[in-house]
Amino acid sequence: MASYLGIDVGTSAVKALLIDSAQAILAEAEEPLPISRPKPLWSEQDPVDWWDATERAVHRLRAAAPVAFAAIAGIGLSGQMHGAVLMDEADKVLRPAILWNDGRSHAECAELERLVPGLGRIAGVPAMPGFTAPKLLWVAHHEPEVFAGVAHVLLPKDYVRFRLTGDHVSEMSDAAGSLWLDEGARRWSEAIVEATGLSMAVMPRLVEGSDAAGVLRPEIARHWGIAGRVVVAGGAGDAAAGGIGIGAIDENDAFISLGTSGQYFVVNETYRPYPDAFVHTFAHALPGRWFQMAAMLNGASALAWAAGVVGEPDIGKLLAEVEAAPQGRDGLVFLPYLAGERTPHNDPYARGVFFGLDPTTRRPDLIRAVLEGVAFSFADAQTVLAEAGTRPTRMGAIGGGSRSPFWMQIFADVLGIEIVVHQGGEKGPAFGAARLAIMASEGISAAEACPAPPVRHVFEPNRSRHDAYQPKIERFRRLYSSLREEFARG
Repeated sequence: MASYLGIDVGTSAVKALLIDSAQAILAEAEEPLPISRPKPLWSEQDPVDWWDATERAVHRLRAAAPVAFAAIAGIGLSGQMHGAVLMDEADKVLRPAILWNDGRSHAECAELERLVPGLGRIAGVPAMPGFTAPKLLWVAHHEPEVFAGVAHVLLPKDYVRFRLTGDHVSEMSDAAGSLWLDEGARRWSEAIVEATGLSMAVMPRLVEGSDAAGVLRPEIARHWGIAGRVVVAGGAGDAAAGGIGIGAIDENDAFISLGTSGQYFVVNETYRPYPDAFVHTFAHALPGRWFQMAAMLNGASALAWAAGVVGEPDIGKLLAEVEAAPQGRDGLVFLPYLAGERTPHNDPYARGVFFGLDPTTRRPDLIRAVLEGVAFSFADAQTVLAEAGTRPTRMGAIGGGSRSPFWMQIFADVLGIEIVVHQGGEKGPAFGAARLAIMASEGISAAEACPAPPVRHVFEPNRSRHDAYQPKIERFRRLYSSLREEFARG
């Protein structure tokens, strides 16, 4: 029986899993990644670290399931979006990759908006510092010797694809997050590419995520112990791959993703941009599908940060402590903007804030405020998506944060909608990437390959708690508005 490999090139780790033709998970592995913040607002990684972590994860899968691993017929890729990997004509990486949560290119965003009128309608969202295109303008302005040598620009997962296949290829959903894609036409926008000082020759070839993008290089196959021909699928950016994994493939299918960052994701069968509120309207990883998404830069990473601050490495134990404690104080509010924020503020300068501390505040109160603050940022996302005409009544949940029933109930109560956690939902993008590998290898339809996984738990909103949260959410919003100018002062 054939098997399929899904690889997710995340920010904190590379995750890989092996599934069979029936989509049963046979083995999984995770390898951590370092991140560098050499200056304020900067966030970088060495692309070679992604490849090294991929190899380590793959060899762990091979050790865990050697027979199935040798029978791999397809590989799917997912990864953190928006990163800029710059390579020269000899395919040498020219500098560390600038990541999605890097905020240095604020001025270049304003420049792009001036150079390309109507950019938000073409690219599905206004220019924001996280996206790839303004990063290239920043390099052109501040590192001209590097910019002069750029022959190829790749996104993070597509660098791993290059190491797998030798080809410079991307696909629609990840390309969508570069700000260079004409979303409606599903091709590179020559006007936006040229506005960043690049030629179309620099851009990778585009395929759909469910199509074959290349084949595994024979020397890699031999090194990994795979005998047959292995198709490498187009794959998907992490948000779209999460949608594939949870079965969000048709109009109004929706989910929240609670990983390092956060997404509120709704599928559309037509291209419906709404750039005014910084809603992302992007191509999905399937032909003829798009999605609207609110993107938050701070998801479960805020909880991990807080756990480190209070000195409790066991997050499960910490959550149990919070759940057992009395209800948190109404006056204590946490702004979760540790890495700035995208939707709805487009503010790289925003920072985390505890407000309302007093002498009676204890550890469980702080952690509950963090859990609520992240959920409140999703309430902001829900509001702007409603302004765009998107009002789901039921949401799936994926990502590491979805493992916590306590947190999922907070989300249901804050958002006032049903939250559904599926079996394997925390596998998210890697599982979606493996599904895309099946489609590319076997030629089967999305309907066949992407059913919603079995439901593990349904969290119904408590109406009284939902109503009680509203004044606190309003305070959360007023607090950000009051501090925005102070954030910008640094």
